Amino acid sequence: MKTLKMMLAMGLLCLSSAAVQAVEIRDHHQEVIGKDCKTCHDNGIKQFPSDQACQQCHDVDELAETTARSEEDKWQNPHNNLHYGKELPCQECHGEHKAKEPICSNCHTFKYDKHKK
Repeated sequence: MKTLKMMLAMGLLCLSSAAVQAVEIRDHHQEVIGKDCKTCHDNGIKQFPSDQACQQCHDVDELAETTARSEEDKWQNPHNNLHYGKELPCQECHGEHKAKEPICSNCHTFKYDKHKK
């Protein structure tokens, strides 16, 4: 009986922590997906979303065009760069529930004011 109560308490704790995290969705995503986590978490709730899940709404070619730089800095475009082209996984730079530093900031001084971590 004691074990059953403990398991029930643990289950309720897990459910409440998942609900709390779901509230931490950005406003612009909240409007689109609501609270249906599986819309993005197509590999399971505990896994990062696949790039295909992101690309249901975000077109990489449009992103590359929006974040394009001048001709002399053209390879500093985070969505079409010298190292990865347009193939860098979204999760390397973007996080929904926790802010992330872009992977390129390990070596480059990355400054793009509109970056949404």
